[in-house]
Amino acid sequence: MVTAETAVGLPALVLLVAVLIWGVVAAGAQIRCVDAARVGARAAARGDADALAQAAAAAPRGAKVAIDLGPTTARATVEAPCPGPGRLAALLSVRLTATAVGAREDVPVDGG
Repeated sequence: MVTAETAVGLPALVLLVAVLIWGVVAAGAQIRCVDAARVGARAAARGDADALAQAAAAAPRGAKVAIDLGPTTARATVEAPCPGPGRLAALLSVRLTATAVGAREDVPVDGG
């Protein structure tokens, strides 16, 4: 009887552990997206020519990085895919995004 219960419960336990591990991996990738967006926005706000490269270096693998320079702000957006584990890749895949905005330092401020 114990063997039958184990045979039924073990696959469910393995599936639960796989989903929990994927959740931790997805949370880590989201944190990397946020960090990459902050790095890109900070570099673009300072006027660095390689702001896009800096953000891409900090982003997760396969991420798309975009930097938009406005009149007074610099905005960096990072989008990265996060596929699910194993055969659940199609079911559990998510797209992670993060955006950061910084005030441009290379633009003169009109003061009075």
